[in-house]
Amino acid sequence: MANLLTGYALPAIIIIAKVLLIIVPLLLAVAYLTYFERKVLAAAQLRKGPNVVGPFGLLQPFADGLKLFLKETIIPSGANAGVFLAAPILTFLLSLVAWAVVPFGDGLVLSNINVGILYLFAISSLGVYGIIMSGWASNSKYAFLGALRSAAQMVSYEVSIGFVMVSVLLLVGSLNLSDVVMAQQRIWFVVPMLPMAVIFFISGLAETNRSPFDLPEGESEIVAGFFVEYSSMSFALFYLGEYANIILMSAMTSILFLGGWLAPLGLTFVPGPVWFAAKTAFIAFCFLWVRATFPRYRYDQLMRLGWKVFLPFSLFWLVLTAGVLTAMGWLPQ
Repeated sequence: MANLLTGYALPAIIIIAKVLLIIVPLLLAVAYLTYFERKVLAAAQLRKGPNVVGPFGLLQPFADGLKLFLKETIIPSGANAGVFLAAPILTFLLSLVAWAVVPFGDGLVLSNINVGILYLFAISSLGVYGIIMSGWASNSKYAFLGALRSAAQMVSYEVSIGFVMVSVLLLVGSLNLSDVVMAQQRIWFVVPMLPMAVIFFISGLAETNRSPFDLPEGESEIVAGFFVEYSSMSFALFYLGEYANIILMSAMTSILFLGGWLAPLGLTFVPGPVWFAAKTAFIAFCFLWVRATFPRYRYDQLMRLGWKVFLPFSLFWLVLTAGVLTAMGWLPQ
């Protein structure tokens, strides 16, 4: 019996250790992404940014987290308490479970399933439920309007993201993310698929409700959108989920178009995971750079861009890619 328990316990411990090796660095990355965002915005506006808590302000994320943790969680009197509290938890958990199929290096992946891209697409599609739940359960017109905006926005841009992914899959012939990376050994897909890479990046901004597509959080119109009634750790979970999704979209951009962990120009002396982290950090910096540069879109402009520009163009590029591959006999079987 003891041997049987040991046989089950050891694999479970190994899996838990692998999960912690992903989640702990991810949470640290999320914490410091907030710090770097404030530093990037400060540099763009000729300010210093966080510089008081710790050397160069490096302890500011921990001070912010402690402040939110010690605050009281306030539930509005007319809110549905169960759904109200479940919404941020769902949003945060979905932002973590998506990392199960992301390869950090050659063989460095928690679950190397053959339908990794479908898994990621399904998880990203579920993200809208947490926002709808928060907007409905808050019993606030501002929160409900922000949730409806977010739902329409995420559904609109997920269509374009799907076509971009299918276009990449046509070149690879596999839904496995490690295969997508290895298919870029000769040339990164950003070169032949540059327009789709741009569409994927901009759609990622809209999918994560980031500026200039942060209409669901439009302070000038609906106070703070779907999380206007949230405070303390429930608000922090939304915040953590948003920034974890930014890192996830940056990682996906790196895998689909920038060769993932593959080194550029034969610089193989640097380990693959370091290249993957560097490329992801660069794309995340572009997210912050866009926020510091562009004004917010109007809602009609947001919808027009998604349905009248990105959708037709991504569909056209998908058909063009399939046609070229078929004409040249390169279409994977």
